Amino acid sequence: MSIIQEGKMDYYGFYTGQEFTAYSYLGAHTEERGTVFRTFAPNAQKISVIGDFNGWQETPMQKVYDGNFWECYIADALQGMKYKYRIYSQNGNYIDHCDPYGFYSELRPKTASVIYSLSNYTFHDAAYLKQRKNNPHAPVNIYEIHAGSWKKPSDEKESWYTYGELADLLIPYLSQNHYNFVEIMPLNEYPCDESWGYQATGFFSPTSRYGNPDELRYFVDKCHAENIGVIIDFVPVHFAVNDYALWNYDGTSIYEYPHNDIGFNQWGSCNFMHSRGEVRSFLQSSAYYWLKEFHFDGLRTDAVNNLIYWQGTPERGTNQPAIQFIQNMNRGLKERIPSALLIAEDSSAYQGVTAPVEKGGLGFDYKWDLGWMNDTLTFLQSPPSVRSEQYHKLTFSMDYFYNERYLLPLSHDETVHGKAAVVQKMNGSDYLNKFAQARLLYMYMYAHPGKKLNFMGNEIGHMREWDEKREMDWNLLQFPQHDAFYHFMRELNEIYMENPAFYEGDYDREGFQWMDCEHKADTIYAFLRKSKRQTLLAVFNFSNKDVLTYELEMPDKKQVNLLLHSDWECFGGTTTPNNTFYSFRKSLLKINVKGFSAIYFTVR
Repeated sequence: MSIIQEGKMDYYGFYTGQEFTAYSYLGAHTEERGTVFRTFAPNAQKISVIGDFNGWQETPMQKVYDGNFWECYIADALQGMKYKYRIYSQNGNYIDHCDPYGFYSELRPKTASVIYSLSNYTFHDAAYLKQRKNNPHAPVNIYEIHAGSWKKPSDEKESWYTYGELADLLIPYLSQNHYNFVEIMPLNEYPCDESWGYQATGFFSPTSRYGNPDELRYFVDKCHAENIGVIIDFVPVHFAVNDYALWNYDGTSIYEYPHNDIGFNQWGSCNFMHSRGEVRSFLQSSAYYWLKEFHFDGLRTDAVNNLIYWQGTPERGTNQPAIQFIQNMNRGLKERIPSALLIAEDSSAYQGVTAPVEKGGLGFDYKWDLGWMNDTLTFLQSPPSVRSEQYHKLTFSMDYFYNERYLLPLSHDETVHGKAAVVQKMNGSDYLNKFAQARLLYMYMYAHPGKKLNFMGNEIGHMREWDEKREMDWNLLQFPQHDAFYHFMRELNEIYMENPAFYEGDYDREGFQWMDCEHKADTIYAFLRKSKRQTLLAVFNFSNKDVLTYELEMPDKKQVNLLLHSDWECFGGTTTPNNTFYSFRKSLLKINVKGFSAIYFTVR
């Protein structure tokens, strides 16, 4: 454990990659009449602080401890004032850098750090935090958003709601639509809107696009008041190449690799050098900072594949320093905040991503099931005439599902870069059939084992790809088919949250049972979901043809009750509520299964 008090730090822990609270020492820390500035720059010739408080003239910093750390106290350097470190390299040249441990930043394109205290805000969520648990048997229904484009106050590119305003708009929407978590794409400071925050310059600085750090704390606090958990995207793989930030920070490669072949990645950004203890302590402290200082409920770690393998390529071999980093970070976060959700966005087949670190795993709680996502969307993009040939593309997920604790994502990545929005992906050109298949998709997703994540706009049948510069097309709700789809999604979310068979046994083999996984001719599937007190039956017809006499033997079951039908008229389908489309006698269930439809039954 680290020891940081009275301006001291466990330097050995910092150098060996064991530190989790380096931000309590490094950075700009306000005192009664001024601010103490500290930075780590072992190869700098000299460093000065420049800012609002000294007319942007140089105030020299002094070497402390072993000479690799620099420090100075400046009277009348107060909260809200801007500053930078002027760092001279050994050749005498200098670059003005923002603070790697800075707690707030100017709005881009400006680049200065801003003095900001960690102790301004008082949280009111003690009761929520006390009862918060990390429970794999509980429902997890995540609504993923990009804070700047969910809704916008105007059509202007740089028009954004503040964190506080977003709380007032978003939280009621989450509650009404039965989401119990919101996941927000990166809120660390970043220079380029088009990177969506995944190429950061401020790993301790909430982006100033939406307000100050205390407004972000207010947002989280208000979510907790409504029992909504908040997950933030965390990016420990790489950082922005901008020269005022981490790159070449003291005139040498502190944070990045010095060699270009592994120094840069497919996104054109700098890879962190995870073999350095100082880098591991920096990243671990950032992860802990978001959880502790902002009360976030979890982290979704981006691009874990690029941590596991060099440049994300299995052929290059495993990156053991990065694997050890992620193991140490996850273990340390769990020791400090056991209830935190740690989620891996990982496209690899690496085993043990959600296994405990003590057993050789990476220590995540959940892993995105990108195989399920790809197979399911590919299947639904294919013509119905060939789906019988690809029938087992949908059964395959259950062949490997229990290898990890999976989360099923239909995320922002599936609505950009020419991939089309989810409804638009559905096969064919017929508008109504696209919506019918989308309802089928979501009922399949919510019945399938695994926690759920859905990106903003999917729930209203968004037809264009997401653009970070524009708000979602909320006017679509004026059209009956979109409005019906929205109400379908809301009811599906509510049914998921209220029926434990859908989530209680997600990771227990007893929680799932195939009833029919060989009905290739009609492309029909049926399975049971079970909890201790409830059993549900889900039936799916992925063909475009009605199957009038589909039969299922239900031994030892006395009754089935209809719970949800994707083809009900109120959702944009053709089935009336009083339509008698199934019968049950002597354990034989006979169903008229409409083409492109899904049905849920309770079983007793």
